[in-house]
Amino acid sequence: MSASLSRPRVGVWLIGARGSVATTVVTGCAAVAAGLHPPTGMVTETPAFTDSGLPALSDLVFGGHDTVDCPLPKRAETLTAGGVLPPGIATAVASELAAAEREIRPGGPTPGDTRSEAELITAFADDIRDFVHRHELERAVVVNVASTEPASQGPDAPLPASTLYALAALRAGCPYVNFTPSEGMHHPAAAREAERSGLPYAGRDGKTGQTLLRSVLGPMFAQRALTVRAWSGTNLLGGGDGAALADPAAAAAKNAGKERVLTDTLGTTPQGETHIDDVPALGDWKTAWDHIAFDGFLGTRMILQTTWQGCDSALAAPLVLDLARLTARAHESGLSGPLDALAFYFKDPVGDAPSGLADQYEALTGFARSLREAGPGEGTGLRQGAGEGRELGQEERTERTNGMGDLR
Repeated sequence: MSASLSRPRVGVWLIGARGSVATTVVTGCAAVAAGLHPPTGMVTETPAFTDSGLPALSDLVFGGHDTVDCPLPKRAETLTAGGVLPPGIATAVASELAAAEREIRPGGPTPGDTRSEAELITAFADDIRDFVHRHELERAVVVNVASTEPASQGPDAPLPASTLYALAALRAGCPYVNFTPSEGMHHPAAAREAERSGLPYAGRDGKTGQTLLRSVLGPMFAQRALTVRAWSGTNLLGGGDGAALADPAAAAAKNAGKERVLTDTLGTTPQGETHIDDVPALGDWKTAWDHIAFDGFLGTRMILQTTWQGCDSALAAPLVLDLARLTARAHESGLSGPLDALAFYFKDPVGDAPSGLADQYEALTGFARSLREAGPGEGTGLRQGAGEGRELGQEERTERTNGMGDLR
């Protein structure tokens, strides 16, 4: 057996596994592992993370759930035509794309799906367990990269799909990362289960563009004692996320994190709003404008305007790979509960974490140092709990499934 096959392998189970972000994640991981491209944008490939015990890119195995049926190789062709993936790269990693495609299972709930919430959670968890067992994986991390869903409509409303997947991850004994603004583990039903599970989790809403810049500029104004009077923003984007965010409820969930970082870093909420416009012609590309009105010495009024233009999938994919590797290592080290130190990657991070990017980066590199010092199952002293997580016994699975209606 080759050395690469003898090393423990780690699964990355993607919710929204045939989407643009997921396709870029699988393609990019294979390309970087093969030395076809440098790991640009991957913080875990910088010197601060050397010897932190993270799983190698070549040891990641991909699978996931999705409700669409466009196969990964075909989606990669579309992304290549749109300039998201470089020419020839999808062909070069065709076998890796095909392997990941074979591991994608039908998601839900879909129109006409008659399964109960408990049945959906059980089915999703069984898919994840089967993936782990067939590939003899050391562990797997579930990462939600699906399109944004509207906020749930109250305690009596059906559980959102993101929460069904989060509960399935816990049921399968897997740590969970929410890269989307969707409710996921934030729903009370999942939050209670997460506390009981002894598993680590992180989220929510990946910080890839406009909010990344805000988390730098907000502290700058505060530290220089400049008074921000108004901060307004506009986002133009297309693709699946643009279509999903055309729903006002979904856009509101997205904007909440964008605006919260300003309140947290400035110490006050400035006037102004953030708008999101769906422009299908832009495809996977987005433009974000910010207009900042602030006061200087003696009340002199000034303005800063910024423009951010980027490719959403190319910005998100390296962060997803970072998060999968860091969360897997945290799980191996025996950590449980919210991973505060991963706030660097999120608009609305779980746990108690600073909002400024510099402070978040300091916490992240400190986390890397603690992982370097911790062996498997030893914990790092940051947040140690029940350790490896576990698959529920049949009696406990039955109890929780039967009680699913009481979780809300």
